[in-house]
Amino acid sequence: MPIQTSFNPKGRNEFKHAISVAEYRVLRSKLLHFMRRDSNAGANGKYLIRSTYFDNFDNKILNEKKEGYLNRDKYRVRIYGKNDAVVNLERKSKRNNLTFKSKCKMTREEFEKMRIGDIHWMEKDERALMRDLLFEIQNHQIKPKTVVDYEREAFMYPYGNVRVTFDIKVQSSLQNTDMFNKHLPMIDVLEPNLVILEVKYDEYLPDVIKYLLQLTDTRQEAYSKYQLSRMYG
Repeated sequence: MPIQTSFNPKGRNEFKHAISVAEYRVLRSKLLHFMRRDSNAGANGKYLIRSTYFDNFDNKILNEKKEGYLNRDKYRVRIYGKNDAVVNLERKSKRNNLTFKSKCKMTREEFEKMRIGDIHWMEKDERALMRDLLFEIQNHQIKPKTVVDYEREAFMYPYGNVRVTFDIKVQSSLQNTDMFNKHLPMIDVLEPNLVILEVKYDEYLPDVIKYLLQLTDTRQEAYSKYQLSRMYG
């Protein structure tokens, strides 16, 4: 398969808030006048994301998130629309207050091998990210832990490379990692009256976006989708 890896060496600023559905509707209507929609979205402006997150028996990744480690890494395999047309291995890294993201293409078959502990093929893989994951598997015993689904609506603004997303209907498979099963049992883990707002940008956030994003009743710290997904197991 072709070797494709992407990495943002500069890092991005990122923050998350939980907002009410009513506030989401008002904010969304404002953003439509200034930002363009994600071209990958469907006719309703949304798309479904499914991710399998890795962790170990001690919940290393979950605990580092809860305790607010300044330097931490999180691995996941991501697909869209519950199909295997696009399968990416991704690593999201926190270094102080900046977020770095690396990803490479992989296959459904490679993920299924990981699920059953068949990892020997990763040792000589040409994808650096795949070898990094192997190191974490061997040294920290991380493995596929849980599947998370959600619907996303995304908006872009070119100045500052701003991306604003709204995530709804966040669901977890608990500890079932059969991510390519379109009928995988899922449970809701986000309160139905809440929407997760994420804002990502490079060096600066333009004033017009700052003004549009003036929010009330926001709760920033607790809304990691992976952390939400582990509430019940």
